[in-house]
Amino acid sequence: MSMTRERWEAMADHLLAAVQPYATEGFAQYRLPGKASRSGPVSDGLEGYARTFLLAAFRIAGARGDVPAGLIERYASGLSAGTDPAHPYAWPALTDMSQQLVEAASIALALHETRPWLFDRLSAGERERVVEWLAGFVGKRTPDNNWVMFRVVVEQFLAGVGGPYEPSEITGGLERVEEWYAGDGWYSDGKGKNFDYYCGWALHLYPSLWARMSGDTARQELYAGRLRRFLEQYQHFFAADGGPVHQGRSLTYRFATVAPLWLGALTGASPLPPGRTRRIAGRVLEHFAERGAPDERGLLNLGWYDAFPPIAQAYSGPASPYWASKAFLGLLLPPGHPVWTAAEEPAPVELADQSLTMPAPGWLLHSTSADGVVRLVNHGSDRDRVQSPDGDPDPYYLKLAYTTHTGPDVGEHAQGVDNHLAVIAPGGTASLRRFIEPLAASDRFAASAYQDGPVRVVTASVVDGAAEIRIHRVTAPAGHQVRDGGHALAAPTAPDLREGDSLALARRPDGLTSAVRALHGYSGTGVVTAVDANAFGRHSAVPYAFATAHPGGTALYASLVWLSGTAAEPPGVSVRIEDGETVVLTLDGGETVTVHLGDVPSATRELLAGRA
Repeated sequence: MSMTRERWEAMADHLLAAVQPYATEGFAQYRLPGKASRSGPVSDGLEGYARTFLLAAFRIAGARGDVPAGLIERYASGLSAGTDPAHPYAWPALTDMSQQLVEAASIALALHETRPWLFDRLSAGERERVVEWLAGFVGKRTPDNNWVMFRVVVEQFLAGVGGPYEPSEITGGLERVEEWYAGDGWYSDGKGKNFDYYCGWALHLYPSLWARMSGDTARQELYAGRLRRFLEQYQHFFAADGGPVHQGRSLTYRFATVAPLWLGALTGASPLPPGRTRRIAGRVLEHFAERGAPDERGLLNLGWYDAFPPIAQAYSGPASPYWASKAFLGLLLPPGHPVWTAAEEPAPVELADQSLTMPAPGWLLHSTSADGVVRLVNHGSDRDRVQSPDGDPDPYYLKLAYTTHTGPDVGEHAQGVDNHLAVIAPGGTASLRRFIEPLAASDRFAASAYQDGPVRVVTASVVDGAAEIRIHRVTAPAGHQVRDGGHALAAPTAPDLREGDSLALARRPDGLTSAVRALHGYSGTGVVTAVDANAFGRHSAVPYAFATAHPGGTALYASLVWLSGTAAEPPGVSVRIEDGETVVLTLDGGETVTVHLGDVPSATRELLAGRA
């Protein structure tokens, strides 16, 4: 079903109407039901205003002010009340490192886009108060990540309305972002290897919208070129049914994942046919709408489909999910734009199997058209460089793989088996994959390593259709166990399970199957289950392969990790070990892949004689 502009507008109106009952006096805050964030209910109430204001702004500007009765008036009233220090629901001042800084950026962007219908129609005193509140950003400290762009857009708005601002803070923020550009369209969110959706919905979005605000054509062209390269890859991150790859933090923003697609169309930087942009974006929105987001109240809760508290970060409050408003950026495009009028075109995942190598983040992506599933193999992103070394590893970054149809087991009920090669000491302590060392990324092949005390693991991945073949070179003391986990398959009811000497699998009633086949070095397979640990369903199951006793020193292990919606059995793969660093794989289709696990791992492919 085609997702028309009218349907996007209707969803925006539905979301905006649903939060109205939770508005405080004067509409200065929207205090949505749920557990308060670490910033407290006043900041959370501001967040409710700011993030829904961004949605309202796209709706208002896109319709040139012709919107449902009362919408403009509600947000104008909120501006007046929120910036009035004497009002009982006044907004908290902007202070160093505070959540208010994030929300100020949404307000500034919304004010810029709606200026003829909102800011310019406020009284002189109200405009002065809005400027004074936003000007509190000048000189304030932010975390050294995407937050630096919040200062940039706020101070650019202030510059445009004659308010106080510091030009060096604008240029300083833009230059800081340059240091995080990793090439080929990819930004890390701050220092290290923090690759996730913030690359699109923040580190591409804000610089491009800043250029739109400022009129800086030189930087606009720079950002457009990077965005084009990014979107050439990013279009592959969505399943045929619209599900995004489930990786990274703030996943409760859900359909905000489509913001960079619309940004490409808005800035003229998209390599996608306009009908494909509308199709992918529309399917993502419908994907969530059909699965409970928004919920029966019309609200976006903290979760993925249904409410799922473990998905939240400490900064997440009841209104945090409304960064999903960024998905409606496309409404700024006029009704006659080709993105709304062109015939829909299928996404690549609908047409043929796809494979993509992304050296900048250290990722492989492989998808299959038969089931529309997208799988992301991770040999680069870990977020560890901005985390406390004593903290828990982040399952949304450190796993070996992520998909559009599965998510990691997380929270107090998770056992940490899925998509992790663990070396387990006799006392039961499992090694942790931290500070990933990217080693190689080439055609359908990538490799990385991690070190945890006396344990070192080098992992190479070869992708082939729905399969990922993993080769692990494990260096560890004798007597340790080795365990390689597959994808955590989740469903409302417990999946069907099968365990054997060389194959373990879990299958849902719809046919989606997660499996692990032991290929070399393992002594058996198994399945571990959990309840209330997965955003995709209450019951989850993880197949795995295990070796009961590592011989000591260095040994090789190989497994096939499988996720398919066709209910097929995972294929067999022949493994031949030529020496301690060379492994020859014969794949199901007859192709051979020779993997060299040297200092710089590599892989070469060739078809067997007589194969076309």
